[in-house]
Amino acid sequence: MKELGDILRFRDFEEPLEVRAIKEYVRRYYETEVNVRVQQHAIVVSARSASLIGSLRMNLPKIQAAANTDKRILLRVG
Repeated sequence: MKELGDILRFRDFEEPLEVRAIKEYVRRYYETEVNVRVQQHAIVVSARSASLIGSLRMNLPKIQAAANTDKRILLRVG
């Protein structure tokens, strides 16, 4: 049986490229942070501000192009 340390030592903890691209886009144009989760068929972007989510919704095609992904991008407040 493997030790927990052995399992974690070989784990890749880097963010996926889509996550990094979306966070950089929001940071560059809105100067704020968002949480991004990748699921099997979607990417979920969540932020505390409803007005930020509304602005992101208007720019969804640009965000999708920046992330270079065909996955559906879902925007959540929370």
